[in-house]
Amino acid sequence: MTLTQMILLAIIGLMAGIFSGSLGVGGAIIVIPALIFFLGFTQHQAQGTSLAFMIPPVTLMAAIQYWKNGYVNWKFALILALAFFVGGYLGSKISISLPDNVLRKAFGGLLLVVAIKLIFWK
Repeated sequence: MTLTQMILLAIIGLMAGIFSGSLGVGGAIIVIPALIFFLGFTQHQAQGTSLAFMIPPVTLMAAIQYWKNGYVNWKFALILALAFFVGGYLGSKISISLPDNVLRKAFGGLLLVVAIKLIFWK
């Protein structure tokens, strides 16, 4: 790993953390495209790396801030976490079976649909 790569990773991680803490997004929207465009990762490598860096409690401090201000429903969060655990396993099985170019197009299409929906619908 070069110094340039280390600096890029630090910047990507910082931006993902800021976006995660302020808007609730970061791993997919910031990290995956950045790893592809700036570090030359394949879609599979970027997704796998993005999932791996989130294993530690990277959102713990942000979640605590939201909780302190009364913005966390722990019952809902627990159900979501359990379902996410199962869904993550199933999704990874699907993802690794797809060719990289198909996976990249699916990821880009999802981001596009979400962006259009957020911008043009109430």
